Amino acid sequence: MAALLGLGMFLAGCDLSRSLGPAGSAAPVGPASEPAARPLSDDSIAARAYYGRIETAARARGQLRTDGGGTDTPFSADDLARNFERIAFFDEFQPVGGQLVARSTESTLHRWQGAVRVDVVFGDSVPLDQRARDRAEIAAYLARLSDLTGLPIRMTGFAPNFSVMILNEDERRGAGPGILDFAPAIAPEALASAVGMKPDTYCTVFSFSAAGSATYARALAVIRGELPDILRLSCIHEEIAQGLGLVNDSPRARPSIFNDNDEFATLTRQDELMLRMLYDRRLSPGMGLSQAAPTVVAIAAELMGGEIIAALP
Repeated sequence: MAALLGLGMFLAGCDLSRSLGPAGSAAPVGPASEPAARPLSDDSIAARAYYGRIETAARARGQLRTDGGGTDTPFSADDLARNFERIAFFDEFQPVGGQLVARSTESTLHRWQGAVRVDVVFGDSVPLDQRARDRAEIAAYLARLSDLTGLPIRMTGFAPNFSVMILNEDERRGAGPGILDFAPAIAPEALASAVGMKPDTYCTVFSFSAAGSATYARALAVIRGELPDILRLSCIHEEIAQGLGLVNDSPRARPSIFNDNDEFATLTRQDELMLRMLYDRRLSPGMGLSQAAPTVVAIAAELMGGEIIAALP
């Protein structure tokens, strides 16, 4: 889930990772000095069991693949161009009546121009071993995204402009002040959707740009801490990539994490190519679809070499 909102001001953060308590207050706590995690609440225990069953059932159906695609998921240059257009030039959600509603609407290309500094914030009750795994997964993923986009992307506590909050139920409900500290211009609908996340929403991301600009200056992802490992990794992959500019989903995109069918949990070969396209210098922030379409087709043809290929890991 991604939404484009206006940016009001910039704030600086502190450490590599922070801990967020139930009242939403953030304290600069580095990995080496983290206190023991608070016990899980009854709500979080129930949520962990619920999402564990969902992951088990999805894996049994062959969903949440981590192989990047294969001979069963071929795609052509035309597929790549079409999917990129739908995912990069359309917003997924719109504010309606005080809520964010799924409504695909044509927009312009948005992306980052400078360094992306990612801060990871954990809820106080997220187990320490889980925090360590998530930090390692995110750091490795950011290095991969940096290679694909050409952007400097790294995990740091120095002046972060992309916050990834991994919160259990109680911390997320009380995270409003912490979210507003990081993104004071967040729309009320967006804040409400993050704090009051519905059970069928596992994670969300919001990207911010200054008024009249198509260049991102800040992004915020909120991920349920109760998710089991593969579902949580899926959220990490999709939300951070969407926060870089691939904001929409498409039911025709395969193999891709930008598809609500949950077939893939982690970035696929086609997703990698779409990220390369997004940050190709022949495209620029603010370009509309009609203006960009010929260039998109040309870039897709170059990347694919005119062939239909399987998405190998």
